[in-house]
Amino acid sequence: EQLYALGALNDRGELTKRGRRMAEFPMDPQLSKMLLASETEGVSSEVLSIAAMLQIGASVFYRPKERALHADAARANFRASAGDHLTLLNVWERWRETDFSAQWCYDNFVQVRSMRKARDLREQLAQLMERVEIEHRSDPANIDGICKAVTAGFFYHTARWQATLEYRTVKHPQTVHIHPSSVLAGDAHPRWVVYHELVFTSKEYMRQLVEIKPQWLVELAPHFYKTEDV
Repeated sequence: EQLYALGALNDRGELTKRGRRMAEFPMDPQLSKMLLASETEGVSSEVLSIAAMLQIGASVFYRPKERALHADAARANFRASAGDHLTLLNVWERWRETDFSAQWCYDNFVQVRSMRKARDLREQLAQLMERVEIEHRSDPANIDGICKAVTAGFFYHTARWQATLEYRTVKHPQTVHIHPSSVLAGDAHPRWVVYHELVFTSKEYMRQLVEIKPQWLVELAPHFYKTEDV
């Protein structure tokens, strides 16, 4: 169902041209679709970095008990109001600006081993982007474009803030919560979000999410969302 919704399969269950391009990337099809969409938005370089960072999971930061306050302050320096994907991009860009310094990672409570893995993944993905002829374009100020590319890949993972003071997923309604580690956790409660994954501990938590505009869902996935859905 998700592959069809992403445009990777046609009505006969065969790979489409888009699906063949997506299949070149050895990762979840949502991430592949996100990369393809990033070219249209003119932010393929930024989304490439985000895709690599998402694949190292929740292992970007560490928080030693004896220096918890320092770690929290360092992490806050990377915070992007649009959400976690942009926060991860901030971490990557600042590390790149230091020429991938291990000392910078230690100073900012960032896992150097995880970041090196992200760098390797990014290099591999960059080569694959060239193979499928995705043009490398950069526009770091285009926050909406970056969030729209994320939405193009993860529109299936959409949740909306309810009058009942909880989030509900849109297409297959279930109650979900923003993970406490998210930069969007707190009292603001953005009305519409797209998340990378759900993790279950004591509750069903959305992890790695961005705030979106609901009209993007109809624009980017008209086969999946109708105006009345949003």
